[in-house]
Amino acid sequence: MAHTEYDLCVIGGGAAGLVVAAGGASLGAKVVLIEKHLMGGDCLHFGCVPSKTLLQSAKVAHTIADAGRFGVEAQQPQVDISRVMGRVAEVIKGIEPNDSPERFRSLGVEVILGSGEFIGKDRLLVTERETSGSEVTGSELKEKVITARHFVVATGSRAAIPAIDGIDTVPVFTNESIFSIKEKLPRLIILGGGPIGMEMAQAFTRLGSQVQLVQRGPQVLANEDPELAEVVANRLRAEGTELLVGHKPLRVEGEAGDIRLTVQSPDGEEKIIKGSHLLVAAGRRPNVESLGLEAAGVKLERGRIVTDKRLRTSNKRIFAAGDVVGSYQFTHMAEHHAGVVLRNTLFRLPAKVEQRVIPWATFTDPELARVGLSETEAKAQGIAHKVYSFPFEEVDRARADGVTEGFARIITDPKGRLLGAAIVGPHAGEMIHEYVLAIAKGMKAADLSAIMHIYPTLAQINRRVADARMKEGLTPTARKWIKRIFRLRGN
Repeated sequence: MAHTEYDLCVIGGGAAGLVVAAGGASLGAKVVLIEKHLMGGDCLHFGCVPSKTLLQSAKVAHTIADAGRFGVEAQQPQVDISRVMGRVAEVIKGIEPNDSPERFRSLGVEVILGSGEFIGKDRLLVTERETSGSEVTGSELKEKVITARHFVVATGSRAAIPAIDGIDTVPVFTNESIFSIKEKLPRLIILGGGPIGMEMAQAFTRLGSQVQLVQRGPQVLANEDPELAEVVANRLRAEGTELLVGHKPLRVEGEAGDIRLTVQSPDGEEKIIKGSHLLVAAGRRPNVESLGLEAAGVKLERGRIVTDKRLRTSNKRIFAAGDVVGSYQFTHMAEHHAGVVLRNTLFRLPAKVEQRVIPWATFTDPELARVGLSETEAKAQGIAHKVYSFPFEEVDRARADGVTEGFARIITDPKGRLLGAAIVGPHAGEMIHEYVLAIAKGMKAADLSAIMHIYPTLAQINRRVADARMKEGLTPTARKWIKRIFRLRGN
C-alpha cells in the first residue's frame, strides 16, 4: 500500500480546510487536501452563497410589490421559481472555480477526492474514488496510507433532523435540497426560528409562498436581545409569515403536497398545521462520523471535537477547525480558525482562537448584526454596564430611503469602554464592522463620537448612538459651563 508523508493533511474542502490548504502551500509546506463531496463545502453550495442569492431575488420581488410608497406604480411580481433557482445555480457556478481542485492543484496542493479514516494516532487511510470534475461519482480506485506532521479535521456540519415522531416518513427539505426546487412551494412549513429559518421564511413569503414557521422556544433568533429580535419578527409578520413561537412539534405525517404537523401550543393545546412542504432548519450537526477519531485518540463532547484554545485536539498532532469545533458556525469564523491552525502548525506560534470579538449577522430585511456582549449576556454575567440606543427613524438617510425600522445599541462599561454593539436595520451586516474594530482596539464610545461620519449616510447612526453616551457623561459642572458659553436654556 502506498505511503506518503506531508507537512499538513487537511480533511475537508470547506471554508476552513481550503484556507489552511492554500495558506500552507503558499508558505512552502507539502499539503494534501481530502474532500469526499464538493469542494467549497456547505457555504458555497448549500449555505451562505445560495441563501443570500435567493434573498436578493426575494427582495427584488418585494420592492416591486411595495413600490407604491415611493411614488412608483406597484404591481404583483410574476415570480418564476425555476429562473430564481437558476440564478442561484449561476452564482454558485461563477464562484466555484475559486474552490476547484484544479485551482488548488495549481497552488501546489495535492487534492484527493475521496474519504479519509484514521487507523492510528498518526496514520490516515485514504480511499480515492473515480471523479468527474469536482464531484465524486463512482467506483473505488485505490487506497493509501497518509502520514503527516499535522492533520487538520475540517469536515463541517450538516442540518440536524429533530427527533419528531414520523419525521423519517415524510419528504423533508434541508439547506442541502431547498435550492434545487423548480416549482413554487404553495404552503411551506419551516421548523426552526434561528437565522436560517428566519431568512428562508422571509424569502419564500416574498416569493409567493404561504409560510408558517414553528419555533419551539419562546423567541425567534434566540441568541439576540428580545427587543432586536422582535423588530425582525414584526417585519416578517407584517409581510404575511405566520410565526408560531413557543410551539413544540410533536409528530408529522403525510406526503409531498400534503404535510400535517401536530404542535403543542404554549398553553398545552394540540393543533395541526397543514402545508405542502416541510423545511427543517433546526440547527446543525458536526460531520464526525466515519473518521476513525477513536483510533486517533481524538475526544468528542456532545458530538463536537474537543479542542483547546489553539484548536489542538486531545491528539496534539491533530487540529480541528470550523463547524466541527464550536457553536460559532460561520464562514468567517472557519477562516479565522484556519489562520490559528497555520500559525500553530507552520510557525510554531501559540496562537489562540478569538473568543471576545466575534461578529455575526442575520440577513433578513431588516438585517440584525451583533458583536461582543449583548445586554442579556451582560446582565446574566453580572457585568457592570450601561445601554444606549438610537432609532433609524431619526437618521435622515433612513428617512430618505424609507427604511426607518430598527435601531442601534451599544453596551459600555461605566467608563464608556465599548463591550458590545448591535444593529437591527438596513445594511446592519455592513455597518457592524465599525464596532468590531472599536471593540477589538479597546475604544470608548467617545472615540466614535469624535470621528466624522459622512452625511447623509446610514452609518451616522453609529456616531449618534455614541453621542448618547457622551452627553450622559458630561458632569454637572461641564453642563453649566456649556450653557454659559453658548447661552443655552433648559436642561
